[in-house]
Amino acid sequence: MALIVQKFGGSSVANAERVMNVARIVTDTYKEGNDVVVVVSAQGDTTDDLIDKAKEINPTASKREMDMLLASGEQISIALLAMAIEKLGYPVCSLLGWQAGFSTNSVYGSARIKKVNAERIKLEIGKKNIVIVAGFQGLNKYDDITTLGRGGSDTSAVAIAASMHADRCQIFTDVEGVYTADPRKVKGAQKLNEITYDEMLELATLGAQVLNNRSVEMAKKYNVTLEVLSSLVRAPGTIVKEVTTMEKMLVRGVTKDTDVARISIIGVPNVPGIAYKIFGKLAAKNINVDIILQSVGRGDTKDITFTVAKAHGEEAVEILKNLDLVAGLDVVCDTEVAKVSVVGAGMETHPAVASTMFEALFEADINIQMIATSEIKISVLIDAKDADKAVEYVHNAFIPVIS
Repeated sequence: MALIVQKFGGSSVANAERVMNVARIVTDTYKEGNDVVVVVSAQGDTTDDLIDKAKEINPTASKREMDMLLASGEQISIALLAMAIEKLGYPVCSLLGWQAGFSTNSVYGSARIKKVNAERIKLEIGKKNIVIVAGFQGLNKYDDITTLGRGGSDTSAVAIAASMHADRCQIFTDVEGVYTADPRKVKGAQKLNEITYDEMLELATLGAQVLNNRSVEMAKKYNVTLEVLSSLVRAPGTIVKEVTTMEKMLVRGVTKDTDVARISIIGVPNVPGIAYKIFGKLAAKNINVDIILQSVGRGDTKDITFTVAKAHGEEAVEILKNLDLVAGLDVVCDTEVAKVSVVGAGMETHPAVASTMFEALFEADINIQMIATSEIKISVLIDAKDADKAVEYVHNAFIPVIS
């Protein structure tokens, strides 16, 4: 007997037919003699629909009240799935995040999990129940409902698996595993049998939507074995773990991220501490900065360009315009950009990776605006309109289409 945590995303429970399909997957796992805990997201586009409803009433609603609203989507999903499992004749109990023991900090809209007290889950498992848990949500010290941000149900599932020392955490989605690129857009994208935590974390951070980056980070920290597989096709998926046996493929994936804004500050005073003051102010407002480019000083000034999430673009500009050393300077925000990246362990020892990527972009007649590298990734900033074309050309350069 094993303890299996299974997570199903919104597309997997989008309608009645798919809810019943998930119920059969869960009960098949239960029939094999396993204890099963299931984490579910809101159905389909429910979260986006709720956001739209909120905007109709109050476009500037507080984050606390938004969390109260958005958490309702998962409550609907867990109840419907529990009803489906009941219909199949199996014992089941659905729990909201706070009932399942999720304690979070008080950052509404993007809360962090502080701990999971899984006693109620263990109690229900002791009764031989299949346990269905609402993902994406928890409770803070003020007894307020909080949400974990986009993709938070992945993190919920991994947190349960970590706290209960589960044998495996399965993340079900609408693709059959982790691919070298989005198989719906890139011909010849190949499914990976295995991938390391570090590679998966980079892919998730750089735009691959198959897993939430915070969930991968947590899985690595607590050594939770993840399996990414399809809820629509019964087939082996991709295992995410510490070490893989697949050594031949240097580049594991090519991703794009269009949730990017490029901010440029022109003519910044060339004095010590200016970068600290700029980025310290942004950090204080919880605005994460990604690629940073600083020009060589020209006389008494220099230019600083960096990227943030698109949703933070306007806020970042306002913060900078109110900063003493930046006030009066040109601060430009461009949201028509995209980040395209290649990821693979060991890339730092293969200098040809960068030149191969840049050659592919040259052949596609795509201009590179900014470049960032690490030990296992190379990212470039380009025009958003060229993103899909860039992914296709770069992917084919490293992983040719097999006819």
